[in-house]
Amino acid sequence: MQGLEGGMGKISKKFVIFDADAGRGRKKNLIIPIIRIIPIILINLVCLDNLDYSKNLENPENLEKSNKTMKEHIIQTRIEELTPEELSPQECELVNRAKEATRRSMADYSKFHVGAALLLDNGEIIEGSNQENAAYTSGTCAERSACFYAGARYPDVPFRKLAIAAWTSEGKPEGMDWEYYFQRDPISPCGLCRQALLEYETKSGAPIELLLYGRDRIYRVRSVADLLPLCFTEF
Repeated sequence: MQGLEGGMGKISKKFVIFDADAGRGRKKNLIIPIIRIIPIILINLVCLDNLDYSKNLENPENLEKSNKTMKEHIIQTRIEELTPEELSPQECELVNRAKEATRRSMADYSKFHVGAALLLDNGEIIEGSNQENAAYTSGTCAERSACFYAGARYPDVPFRKLAIAAWTSEGKPEGMDWEYYFQRDPISPCGLCRQALLEYETKSGAPIELLLYGRDRIYRVRSVADLLPLCFTEF
């Protein structure tokens, strides 16, 4: 018994084995070594996991097996590039109405003037422009200005085509011809506007064609959904 007690005494110096009569101080001494051991165990587990991953990279067979379990999807968007001469008379009018709508934008903060012209199924053309606000998120884009007004004014009439144009005078000399203020490259709707337009496209069950104007080229996109793959459509 004496040898056993001596042995226990040596062990207790390292790990502080305590019984029902042990004091608070001895309990604290037990907790501290355990807290120190836990991070070491976690580090070792991470290292083992990384080691397994490295082995998979080194072994082509393991990589091949891993790839067999993964499905790959390729998403493509078709965009047509046009010159103004290739637009139909109706499309020319729509683009010009979008350009004219930029004059009525309120872009006091960004100095970026955007106009939209929306052709409805009944032949009506609704114009919209960006309306900015000191509290930025309180403003709205040209595309949503047009589609929200059209939705409120003609709730059951599908949208057919939307033309968008934009210009800025920032960094450009005064006295330039207004036409040269417009963006050289086509202007595209932001993510919020794509989602808003898609709602109307989904509701009508027919695509809304987009005409994105730029001085050097014009893009035609056949559907809003083409600009918003993996879109949110229902909940």
